[in-house]
Amino acid sequence: MEVQRAGEQNEPKDNDWDKNKNNEETRRLRRLQLMMSMVMSVISQDPDLTVEEAADMAANARRAALTMFPDKELAYDLIYRPRLQRLMNERFRLQ
Repeated sequence: MEVQRAGEQNEPKDNDWDKNKNNEETRRLRRLQLMMSMVMSVISQDPDLTVEEAADMAANARRAALTMFPDKELAYDLIYRPRLQRLMNERFRLQ
């Protein structure tokens, strides 16, 4: 029989697991945001970047994002795909 001391809380172990899972997802989300920010910065600022290289970077970023969040393809297509398309259109005068 365990004795609970004053000031100790008897939290379920599932709560720790939920916190760790949430922290991991937060880290992956921050990593995704940083990665996409870097990709967009390079596409917009590198004067020597070709349209093919930029398209490869965008495709690789998508692949990496879906590796981090496998079930979030729709979210990626709604959030990041239009941003990358708009950036590519502006940078390379595509239509």
